[in-house]
Amino acid sequence: MFRALVCLLFAVAAPAQTFREYSIPTSSAVPEAITLGPDGNVWFLEKNANKIGRITPSGTIAEFTIPTAKAQPFGGIVSGPDGALWFTEDEANKIGRISIFGTITEFTIPTANSFPSGIVKGPDGNLWFTEYTGNKIGKLTPPGVFTEFPIPTSAGGLVGITVGPDNFLWFTEYDAAKVGRLTLGGSFTEFPLPDSRSGPNQITTGPDGNLWFTEDSGSKIGRITTSGSLTEFPVPTALALRDIVSGPDGNLYYTKPIDAKIGRITTSGDVTEFDTPSPSAFPTFLTVGADGNIWFSEGSTTVNKIAVLVLRDQRRRRAVRSAMGSGLSFVLFSHPRRKRYEGKA
Repeated sequence: MFRALVCLLFAVAAPAQTFREYSIPTSSAVPEAITLGPDGNVWFLEKNANKIGRITPSGTIAEFTIPTAKAQPFGGIVSGPDGALWFTEDEANKIGRISIFGTITEFTIPTANSFPSGIVKGPDGNLWFTEYTGNKIGKLTPPGVFTEFPIPTSAGGLVGITVGPDNFLWFTEYDAAKVGRLTLGGSFTEFPLPDSRSGPNQITTGPDGNLWFTEDSGSKIGRITTSGSLTEFPVPTALALRDIVSGPDGNLYYTKPIDAKIGRITTSGDVTEFDTPSPSAFPTFLTVGADGNIWFSEGSTTVNKIAVLVLRDQRRRRAVRSAMGSGLSFVLFSHPRRKRYEGKA
């Protein structure tokens, strides 16, 4: 019995990568940007369907049509300071707000044809967003007042945006191959990347207090300190990179749409990649769900699903608790975090 229990415990602790997928009701919806909502559900943009999607932790999907036709929601959605979700309407040149009950309000950006992309909740309680063709960082108050800040570099091609550990706004300039920083007062600093063709895409704050970003054309993951010190990490099977997010396990996760992979990179630069269930999934954006797993969009028109990379398998936790019922003392080291569990069953 002891040997059987030991085998069970090692099976429980062994690492495994499991995926779950949920089909979107609207065909060819093309899911894109995705985020965890204040209601514990995951919310996402449907570019082709012109809808906002909501999926519960158990996989039930609801969809809400955007009032403006052909708005092309694509690059950003975020939980706002008011308990609602805020998103970018790339072709409609608007910022949208959707309540957790599905009520949508839209705000037109002052600069015409600005092509809003990324969006983030700022430390000041406002929404901050990038304008790809407008070449500005925009600020929107919850009541709907806009302020825009032109960046120093012309035709920068702004894409991703996040709040750094310094409480400044950090963003990527895809066309100019730079990472930028903006204070809440409107002061810019820009950091050029070594390769002018690297195409920095999405950006996030890592668990190490640095900024991490993907290089779409450079096929690297970049890390930059708040003082501007840059390190780049090549990834295997070098193809286009899209989104990046800080995971609950102290690592970062990124998407590779063309070869249908989800990547994991440690803060020291060690990379592991996982094939998605479908070779044509085209994973684009990702977020951490309320369950501690990685949720991501499969943007292929044929696959058309929201998928989950399971990091925390509740069945294994139940197996551990069940194994603790026999009266046997044990010590278990759980991989990969090597956390020490002691117990008496």
